[in-house]
Amino acid sequence: MNMEYRPEPAIRIEGLTRRFAGPAVLDQLDLTVGKGEFVALLGRSGSGKTTLLRTLAGLDQVTEGRVQVPGDVAVVFQESRLLPWKRVWQNVGLGLGQRGGLGQRDARARAVAALGEVGLDHRVDAWPLTLSGGEAQRAGIARALVREPEFLMLDEPFASLDALTRLKMQAMVAELWQRHRCAVLLVTHDVDEALLLADRAVVLEEGRIRTEVAIDLPRPRDHGDAEFNRLRGVLLAALGVEQTAH
Repeated sequence: MNMEYRPEPAIRIEGLTRRFAGPAVLDQLDLTVGKGEFVALLGRSGSGKTTLLRTLAGLDQVTEGRVQVPGDVAVVFQESRLLPWKRVWQNVGLGLGQRGGLGQRDARARAVAALGEVGLDHRVDAWPLTLSGGEAQRAGIARALVREPEFLMLDEPFASLDALTRLKMQAMVAELWQRHRCAVLLVTHDVDEALLLADRAVVLEEGRIRTEVAIDLPRPRDHGDAEFNRLRGVLLAALGVEQTAH
């Protein structure tokens, strides 16, 4: 995506500052995420990623600065957080009846359709404890997408998965994003994951943006591409990681 062109903002953050004890965790942070844009947020532990995510999710109050987010927001966490006493489709459709005004039959139909999108149509009536780690995360993503959010936050959703499952999940998320085109903010420690999925990567350091990189690569992306490797070097350097020569 051309850095000079930015779609209309879905999320706008201006001068956001968060203080606890000691230095500011977020320090006069400015950031926008455009409608339909996929942004990856990287940073070392303590850089402010979690605090920013909690603020955008409405879990932390904004006391300094301005934060503008759309009304329809969904979050996928590192843990799927499925309720073990409800079947998979009930977890996905949770709240559609009360808040969405749907009857049980319509809520189930919406949940089943969302589960089909993530390849879990054969696990609709399963109990969550019978799911594998990858299946549980797929259900968590279905639960987020079933409400057609304008803004989707992904909080290291693949960190606990094995390498092969993680690659499959990354490919699935790329496909779902291209289909739904909501604004996405992915928090990750994985530079390659950011380069595979995002239009733009932002590196936080001590509550401020240290580096911002446009990822103008054709999809699907290739780890062996020269520009992919150049961008990897830029992001690793911003994170203070030295690349070893091969």
